[in-house]
Amino acid sequence: MEHKHYKQQLRLLQIELVKLQRELIAHGDSIAVVLEGRDAAGKDGSIKRIVAHLSPRETRVVALGPPSDRDRNSWYFARYVRQLPVGGELVLFNRSWYNRAGVELVMGFCSRQQHEEFMASVPKFEEMLVSSGIRLLKYYLDIGKAEQVARLADRARDPLTRWKVSPIDAMAVKHWKAYSKARDEMLLGTSASIAPWHIVRTDVKHLARLNLMRDILSRLHYPGKDKLLVQPDRDIAFEFTPDCIDGRRLVR
Repeated sequence: MEHKHYKQQLRLLQIELVKLQRELIAHGDSIAVVLEGRDAAGKDGSIKRIVAHLSPRETRVVALGPPSDRDRNSWYFARYVRQLPVGGELVLFNRSWYNRAGVELVMGFCSRQQHEEFMASVPKFEEMLVSSGIRLLKYYLDIGKAEQVARLADRARDPLTRWKVSPIDAMAVKHWKAYSKARDEMLLGTSASIAPWHIVRTDVKHLARLNLMRDILSRLHYPGKDKLLVQPDRDIAFEFTPDCIDGRRLVR
């Protein structure tokens, strides 16, 4: 994609997001967007573009650090409940309660029993959220192994992004197959009609960002929507179904 065309499309989609937020504030609705994916899949960059022109009073980005001792001895979902949107808010979770289904499981930060309890509990938890009036959108950003390796290397070389580097980065590549298995189990076990998962292919950053924004906008109601503009490319952004795994629509 030419950079000029990307910038034009990005601006138009950001205008649509402002339209959406005006409707959100006017009616006191609540939206929670969950963004999951492997390290370097593009969560930070996508969120940066989504919130760039939104009201900081009604927009929050949640990126929690490691749990405290108190968190570890509390109900697992408690610290995420405190971050949920209230009326008129849009909240984007840069990783979420699904840490337990990914990095915690693969890296041994939780027990198998804790993981099984999470997988049994999360559909009920999300049903409560949706029943309470929160619009919940869940996205898994899927990146290829070669592209992940390249981005992690770029991150380590760039003095402006070295703050992102952690020991987990090396483990992300080393445990590629384990993360793939955990991803598949998570998607199969927690994608429900009331809160389905959506996949975004992110090997091409610009296309991923635009299509993520289009997909979000296409699923929400607001007046003055440019319906043609917000239609995503379904080869890049699509709803997860079990045949995505058998059909190899996800990176292996």
